[in-house]
Amino acid sequence: MGVLVGRAGLLTTAMLLLAATSAGAAESGAPGGGGLSVGAVSIITGGFAMTIASAIAALAQGRAISAALDGIARQPNAAPRIQVAMIIGLALIESLAIYVLLIALIIFFVKPFGG
Repeated sequence: MGVLVGRAGLLTTAMLLLAATSAGAAESGAPGGGGLSVGAVSIITGGFAMTIASAIAALAQGRAISAALDGIARQPNAAPRIQVAMIIGLALIESLAIYVLLIALIIFFVKPFGG
């Protein structure tokens, strides 16, 4: 899974650099303009960030629930402790997706990179 995340991050970075380069050329009045604006790049960046964060959070939550259910199946006496640990872990995993949402909203509305 690490290789998949690395490739997705590399592809996203390359696409964003290409979009930013074309946006810079369009703003500078270079010939062949018509590139993306800063607002469009912000929307694309936020969309990619939320897509990747949501997918990874969903995979992590699925693995955590699966491991917790396996643990409960092996030791039913430890079910309450496993459930508490699982719920805390799920909350932490979900908080990472919420942080990405917050950053995406900042990029959407504040546009810290200009425009």
